[in-house]
Order: sequence, then C-alpha cells, then structure tokens
Amino acid sequence: MSKSTRATQTLEKLGVSFKLHSYDYDPNADAIGLAAAAALGVEPRRMLKSLMAELDGKPVCAVIASDREVSMKKLASALGGKSAKMMKPADAERLTGYYVGGISPFGQKKRVPVAIDEAALAETTVYLNGGQRGLQIEIDPRDAVKALGAVTKSLAAE
Repeated sequence: MSKSTRATQTLEKLGVSFKLHSYDYDPNADAIGLAAAAALGVEPRRMLKSLMAELDGKPVCAVIASDREVSMKKLASALGGKSAKMMKPADAERLTGYYVGGISPFGQKKRVPVAIDEAALAETTVYLNGGQRGLQIEIDPRDAVKALGAVTKSLAAE
C-alpha cells in the first residue's frame, strides 16, 4: 500500500502535520467508517467520513463522525444553499478522483466547498480518509478545517 496519495501530498505542501494509519479494508462492511474505527481501535466519533453531496446541483463535501448521519437540511443551511442530496457513487468517484471507501476531503481533483460537523472540534485529533482504501490520516481537527477552508456547523441528523 502506497503511503503517498494526493491527500497526503496536499497536507505536506500546506505544512500540516499528520500521522498515517493503515488497516485491512473490508469491502463488504456495511459501514466503512465504523469498520475503520473498529480496525484501528478508535472511537467512532473520532473516525470521520467524507460524504459527497450535491447542493443546489453543485458538488460539496460533508465531513461527520462515522457513527452519525448527515442532515441534508443542515448541510444545505451550513453552506448557504436550499437543497442538498447525496451524490451518486460513480459521480463522487469521477469528481474526486478517489474510489468510494477511499474518498478524502483533501487533494480532490476538483476543490469543492466542505462542511465539517462542529462536534469534531471537541476532539484532540480525528481520523479522515487518506485517499485510498485502508489508509487514514490522523490530524488535529482545527488543522483540517484550515487546510480545507471548511465551514464548521452542526450537520448531524437528530
């Protein structure tokens, strides 16, 4: 497994410190983020998932704890739109240049607006996909927000 991806290269260029963690990716897992958390012995609230969505027809990325669901209404509000829906997996892969199960918010082929659930800021470090299946980046959530130019708002469905 390569430890250098567009995601890690982007963080290195920005001078952001991070740690890499590899695990055995299970393509049959019902919840990829929860499987990654279990494989690495990390609390699910610290294992963040990157979800590609469409906001008023334009691509966006939502980042939220693996044990939570995104409220499309809250995502739309956070990024100043009216209506959000999940992006089709094939469209997400084409847009980001990553495969589903390995989509990172960092180093996507096309930069899109990112919203990170504000609950992540309560953690010392969080885990985000490293740009390939079975690779996670451990990072200070404030550094992730800065590197992504992300908005932080409550995104979780109640």
